[in-house]
Amino acid sequence: MQYAPNVTVVDHPLVQHKLSVLRDVRTGPKEFRELVSELAMLMAYEATREFQLAESTVMTPICETTTKVLAGKKVAIVPILRAGLGMVDGILSLIPAAKIGHIGLYRDPETLQPVEYYCKLPEDIGERDIMIVDPMLATGGSAAAAIEFLRARGAKSVRLLSIIAAPEGIAAVTKADPDVRVYVCAVDSHLNDHGYIVPGLGDAGDRLFGTL
Repeated sequence: MQYAPNVTVVDHPLVQHKLSVLRDVRTGPKEFRELVSELAMLMAYEATREFQLAESTVMTPICETTTKVLAGKKVAIVPILRAGLGMVDGILSLIPAAKIGHIGLYRDPETLQPVEYYCKLPEDIGERDIMIVDPMLATGGSAAAAIEFLRARGAKSVRLLSIIAAPEGIAAVTKADPDVRVYVCAVDSHLNDHGYIVPGLGDAGDRLFGTL
């Protein structure tokens, strides 16, 4: 299935292997957390592919040489609480200077609409390349709301990283904000009557924190 040009499915063999283990109901919280962190790191590697470079010079043990460095990029990682927290450390292992914001949203079980209960962002959020992280992109309501909150605070460059997405979630996010870049490891079949992704992996927050 083809999606908008701003949607990237990260289909590297290592990603797909780790995703298979992540889905398995027998995978316990410790291994689940490790896999989410590893997948987040691999996704961030892909999501930063278009970062601009500038020339620099370094002295090697042999001579001075011209090299490439990131062109003044400032990054913010914004997890959607609580499951998004599981993806932060993996990205920080690649971009240790990134600042962290937090957006707290929960999905109303009746309406399936997002409700905000917390939002704390770096003061210079409008100057940063932002990665919103949430393992599951289901209805897309929470992600679209988080993007809207960030845009209202001046955010210009926004990427959304979700490990598993439903087609409904991708459609909702790209319709709400056509400029956001979306990165996922898999696009599953559909949402069930409870708003869960099928086949999915269950509740990512519960599996991360052992609250099943």
